[in-house]
Amino acid sequence: MDVIGGRSVVFVVFDGVKMLDVTGPAEVFAEANLAGAGYSIGYLSPTGEAVTTSVGIRLPVDGRPGDFPDPDTVIVAGGDTLAARPVPAGLIAAIEELRPRARRLVSICTGSFALAAAGVLAGRRATTHWRHAPLLAQSYPDIQVQPDAIFVRDGEVFTSAGVSAGMDLALALVEQDHGPELARTVARGLVMFMQRPGGQSQFSAPLALRVPRTPTLRAIVDLVSAQPALDHSTRTMASRAGVSARHLARMFAGELDTTPARFVEQVRLDHAKALLDAGHGVAETARSAGFGSSETMRRTFVARFGASPSEYRARFKTTA
Repeated sequence: MDVIGGRSVVFVVFDGVKMLDVTGPAEVFAEANLAGAGYSIGYLSPTGEAVTTSVGIRLPVDGRPGDFPDPDTVIVAGGDTLAARPVPAGLIAAIEELRPRARRLVSICTGSFALAAAGVLAGRRATTHWRHAPLLAQSYPDIQVQPDAIFVRDGEVFTSAGVSAGMDLALALVEQDHGPELARTVARGLVMFMQRPGGQSQFSAPLALRVPRTPTLRAIVDLVSAQPALDHSTRTMASRAGVSARHLARMFAGELDTTPARFVEQVRLDHAKALLDAGHGVAETARSAGFGSSETMRRTFVARFGASPSEYRARFKTTA
């Protein structure tokens, strides 16, 4: 096929880089090349030396940042170490060197921590893997973290959620460069959604609770978690605790950084997801989780996850 117009895509890798954060998006651009996109795909490390990936495979690179004088798209892949430890100075320096030369900067998964450390995300909207989104927001308060997004664009800076979401973002970049028809061809070839249904909250683990310091609040939290189908309106919970509704709200905000209603909703959603995962019906789940009706649960699921309970169950009940 005729080449529509070449663009260079450069992946920034390092020791411990998540292999799929590199190969997944790279395959999207390679598939686009089969349709005539003409991407030039390269790999660099801060030192210009090969790196060891998360699966133990040595990944050769094409050089260091100085060997890529005019990159169109720079993609910083993720790795478990980026959220667990300070971002290496060499990786920060590589991003800072590439930033003024690149048309757009991209991070996959925890690669957002590297962009943040280099100052790229200051004052911007961004996302990362749902597991690490709270840490990103806490570590960099000037970033507007969007924990449920599959990917986020802010100007010419793009960030994606975890691992396979990098392929969704790469497909969006292909569509931006070459239009929806070529992107659809790539999606069909790789058996991908053009737009993945729902956000990444549908993949997240159940609510991880901090144990409240206050015995009264701890008793309320334990009761909601154990029996989500009870009446847990703010007024009812406050009455059980022997405090005013306003005081209860202050307790939840101070110790759990949420509201009573939001807490109850999250517990019920977690309970509902567990029941649906186990194969229970939607109506039964709605009653057991405390939503009262299937319609109420459906509206809550769609608002939080971008998917109905039936769609969620179909996606996560089994691989068969």
